[in-house]
Amino acid sequence: MSLCATASLDAAEPLAGTAATARTWLLVEQTGPWGAKALTASHLDPALGRAVEAAAKGTGVRVALIRRPGRHADRHGATRHRLFLAHTAPGRSWIRTTTVADPQAALGLDFAALGAGEHGGLWERYTGEPLVLVCTNGKRDRCCALLGRPLAAELAAAGTEVWEVTHIGGHRFAPTLFVLPYGYAYGRSSLSLAADAVAAARDGRIALDHCRGRSTWDRPAQAADLAVRELLGEDRADVLDVVRTDRVPPQPRPPHAPTRPQDTAPPRGPAPDGSTPPQAPEPAEDTAPPHHTVSHDTAVPGEETPAWTVTVAHADGRSWRVTVEQRADGAPAPASCGAPLAPPARMVVTAVTATADTAALSG
Repeated sequence: MSLCATASLDAAEPLAGTAATARTWLLVEQTGPWGAKALTASHLDPALGRAVEAAAKGTGVRVALIRRPGRHADRHGATRHRLFLAHTAPGRSWIRTTTVADPQAALGLDFAALGAGEHGGLWERYTGEPLVLVCTNGKRDRCCALLGRPLAAELAAAGTEVWEVTHIGGHRFAPTLFVLPYGYAYGRSSLSLAADAVAAARDGRIALDHCRGRSTWDRPAQAADLAVRELLGEDRADVLDVVRTDRVPPQPRPPHAPTRPQDTAPPRGPAPDGSTPPQAPEPAEDTAPPHHTVSHDTAVPGEETPAWTVTVAHADGRSWRVTVEQRADGAPAPASCGAPLAPPARMVVTAVTATADTAALSG
């Protein structure tokens, strides 16, 4: 059986800068089987799924379904649903939770405020262990079921506060997971790696091994954050923040360098004139096509190579300018099981430069 995760690993595709983008997560417990578009293809009322997805669009909130690991019998009539809200911005991370009889309660949420990190005292403060969300939706991509579900079961057996989740992007990095409250995602995970990530999050830190990035930011900023962490050996979760992202003047793309349209969105953050450019956000849980329709476009000679300068600031006053390019010059591999072969778009850090203020502080 050909698996996209095996092809990605064989191609040595890098993980940095590949996490799904979500400043805030809304997680809705829904037992039973999930379809490829789980918000409208599960035992959740499809009308509710469409309404919640529409309400969250453009707010920075990403919606996903969750369930406990184990067998998922095709039964209707779950009496209670656990809901989580988690905001992932540095220094402002939080998790709120409640249990409801009817998930229609989600429609009453102020999604704009939640995306901005304002919960207004909603629900109860979550005080338990870090939450681990493992992607297991085999109807979305078979790698997520074949590799994700066994990992979720192992974590549950080890006593981890783990949930299966419908879709967090990056099927080819399965088993893939993210850890709340900080929102760092991991790929090609294992029981020991997940345990390290949980132990780090419990202590306000992050594990850098196999890290894909923090969901708070778009992909160029994720890659920049991880590059500065690697440079400094910094694992404290909230001491680094992305304070600015600017598009770099276009660079010619090498001939025949493929690219994927879903990876070319401009990053969040102010433009040089202080304005905020229009965003093409990460697709919501059920807005991306199922695995068998994912496609790649091939760029023509002379097409621009997207690049950005990302400013990363440390809590101690230091900052760095990180140059990030989107390239598609790796070995061909499918984005998902059944997708055609094409070099995947990847974020490449080409320079990390300390600002003048940082040089002064160091001096």
